[in-house]
Amino acid sequence: MKAYQLWAVGLLTLNALLFIPESKDYHLPASTPDSTRFTYTTLASGFDEPMQMAILPDFNVIVAERKGALKLYNVKEKKLSTMAHLNVFSGIEDGLLGVAIDPNFEANHWIYLYYGLGGDKNVSELARFVYQNGVLDMSSKKVLLEVPTQRTYCCHSAGYLTFDTKGLLYLSIGDNTNAEEIEGHNPTDERPGRTLSDGQATSANTNDLRGKIIRIKPEADGSYSIPDGNLFAKDGSEGRPEIYVMGCRNPFRVSVDPKTGFVYWGDVGPDTEVPASEGKLSYDEINQARKPGFFGYPYFLGANEAFPKYDFATKKEGPGQDPAAPVNLSPNNTGLKKLPPAQPAYIWYGKGPSKRWPEVGTGGASAMAGPVYYSDLYPNAPYKLPDYYNGKLLIYDWIRKWMMAVTMDQQGNFVSMERFLPQLQVVAPMDMQIAKDGAIYILAYGTNWFAKNTDSGIIRVEYSEGNRRPMAVATISKTVGAAPLKVSLSAAQSSDFDPGDQLRYEWSIGKEKIRGKEISYSFTKPGVHDVLLTVTDSHGAEGTTTTQVRVGNEPPQVAIKSRSNQSFYWDNGSFDYQVIISDKEDKPISKERTSVHFDYLPFGKDLASVLSTGKGEDVKYLQTRKLYETLNCKACHTLETKSIGPALKEVAKKYATQKNAQTLLADKIIAGGSGTWGSYPMPPHPDLSREQSLEITEYILSLNTEHRTLPLTGSLSLNKHVVGKGKEGAYVLMARYKDGGTKMMEPLDASMHVVLRNPQVEMEDYSEGNVSVAIATANTGYVSYITNIRNGKYTAFDDIDLTGIQAVKVRWREHGAGGTISVHLNSVDGPEVGSVSLPAGQLKDPKGEWHESDIIFKPTSSKQKLYFVFKNPGSNQPLFDVDRVTFVPAR
Repeated sequence: MKAYQLWAVGLLTLNALLFIPESKDYHLPASTPDSTRFTYTTLASGFDEPMQMAILPDFNVIVAERKGALKLYNVKEKKLSTMAHLNVFSGIEDGLLGVAIDPNFEANHWIYLYYGLGGDKNVSELARFVYQNGVLDMSSKKVLLEVPTQRTYCCHSAGYLTFDTKGLLYLSIGDNTNAEEIEGHNPTDERPGRTLSDGQATSANTNDLRGKIIRIKPEADGSYSIPDGNLFAKDGSEGRPEIYVMGCRNPFRVSVDPKTGFVYWGDVGPDTEVPASEGKLSYDEINQARKPGFFGYPYFLGANEAFPKYDFATKKEGPGQDPAAPVNLSPNNTGLKKLPPAQPAYIWYGKGPSKRWPEVGTGGASAMAGPVYYSDLYPNAPYKLPDYYNGKLLIYDWIRKWMMAVTMDQQGNFVSMERFLPQLQVVAPMDMQIAKDGAIYILAYGTNWFAKNTDSGIIRVEYSEGNRRPMAVATISKTVGAAPLKVSLSAAQSSDFDPGDQLRYEWSIGKEKIRGKEISYSFTKPGVHDVLLTVTDSHGAEGTTTTQVRVGNEPPQVAIKSRSNQSFYWDNGSFDYQVIISDKEDKPISKERTSVHFDYLPFGKDLASVLSTGKGEDVKYLQTRKLYETLNCKACHTLETKSIGPALKEVAKKYATQKNAQTLLADKIIAGGSGTWGSYPMPPHPDLSREQSLEITEYILSLNTEHRTLPLTGSLSLNKHVVGKGKEGAYVLMARYKDGGTKMMEPLDASMHVVLRNPQVEMEDYSEGNVSVAIATANTGYVSYITNIRNGKYTAFDDIDLTGIQAVKVRWREHGAGGTISVHLNSVDGPEVGSVSLPAGQLKDPKGEWHESDIIFKPTSSKQKLYFVFKNPGSNQPLFDVDRVTFVPAR
């Protein structure tokens, strides 16, 4: 779930005129509502990858967790319980993805689920169940639809469910296409045997449901019918009649305007190296479908900017397609060749600053669409939003963590956007819905990917004109540890915006109720304990929040120490390290549960999969492990223990010293066999390529930790990058330890990593700053740089280790009055470590000559936030342009 994009340019004004029509048939209230009148409550927390929620008529909430659990939050009891657990395939990004209740739920008690079906059948199911009184009747299951999928490559499953006001059910389905091996382009690999890497077989294929938003009418008998007005004819002669929208990559969250019927969704963009009008053609999109249509992928993004036709065999680019008349000529296409005209995105943005929509910020992105709000649909709702938000679309971003209110004119054209609830810091918002009482419910995924997070949860937001509920905020000194676990609990961050209110604080832990703003509590019983804080004001209004404390095992501690620089690598360098592990229960530390791995990643900026894995393998095998987990091998082989077949670690140990082990095992995986470990036969895998089979066997052999893990202390040679070739790679040293657990609590693991990147840092990649960015185009000589640099402006970079750094080499050129670049620690006016003066001069050619100057550093160690501050107090004109800086080690 990621999208990396870059910078901003050129034909912005033209595109704005073409795709963002100005309208005067709308009006806004004089001022925005008082943000303090929004109060929020965390109803439940501690979810394991929550994906979607369904708000029941009684305000109980059902939450679908990706690994298969359906959780129920009981609003009266203020408790979270597991109501069912489905057998799902949860590899890659698949799993239990969607949940929705029938519009006539109070009469029929139907709920709909979308999930990857567990087992060997590679399909995802849309199924209906009867839910009543906290029980999901598994025998009531009716499968409406099966979607064939591939489980070899990551990614994009989508899986959101929603109904419109006519009772039609919408389901978003991801393109289910290899997103990793695209060579900096779009996934259109037409070579033999590469069907799974060709989005033309899914998103652009009219006979495939993947990369689509489908629209159907569920029928009482558990079947469905095709409503009028879908994209293709009901007889299926042109394509699947269920399709409403096609040409999507990962249409992750969907909403339907209750009045206009317009469909909105966020589409998570690719990571490409294709130049575009705003950086690279890697946009995330918010889309609006006023009618059925083709929305471009994998041929177009944003305002129908075309990808070049890339030949994966010859590595040559050709011209892109015409959005007015796109064609799908791929040998992997089973549908129409002539596609409907491509529709442009409604809102789109890349990794860098957006000139159209500067409010969206910068960095990685995952765009999502929430509901459109109408005041008159909530006539007597106690918590309805102010009329200011009438007709506005709510959107949000999972990675950037913002929420926006989008103002539209009466035709649905974009007018403006503004931050919505900026004071509410939601950690990875995953779903947003409005309840019948006007309250907004937000589902937070939490900090860590593919993990159970204590900061995940259901958040309820209320707006009140009268007395406002207090906002309950609980701070706990420690949420996991050995028994007895003594913790400090504080409600000091709780607040009430009504003057004069006196607040009372009550903590509920099990059956105990303890009053006090700050208390200490000792958990003596191992297990998972719910902690409920209730804050009550002078008028009896309550605010609540819940969290969990896990007792019974102290987490291990892992640290990496080094005398070397821990930010950068240099040619022919080395990195010394010492891993230090401690654990309260484990005496001594187990070597078998310790892993230290080091490798070079060609695309070091994408470390999400490295940092989310908890299995302790070499970092270079992460993608191979994902491939392995999609196969039926895991039905017979587990990582640690014997099942029908031997544990993978036992296989690795058995073949550790055999010279031809990789070839022997690769042949056996493809051909099948029996007799080595018992009589049960291993099935063949004829569809697996020789290359894939060799990758899998190399991964399995790597699990012999005695053979593969590095020692706790050592020195590593930094010689795997190609000198002078590319700046995207990174070395990763990762140390992990998994403790032995206790009788009452599962094992816990801890890890630490060091990432060493290329010392050349592009200035436009700053984490904080107030300069402008010129993107790489033919007019700039394909160089991107920062510009409009004036006195007092700055750029900042996080966590730069200055150990052993002698200087930084600045690539700059004349473009104005000249001045000084001064480098400071931790703030614009922090300690100065070096500076350089640059002369004045006029820029005559945008491709003009660049110069290099050194800033000599004072000896400094440890990681710092580095500020490059630009100064010329005597001028209010631009000073110069800066392309990049390169950190130079002491010799």
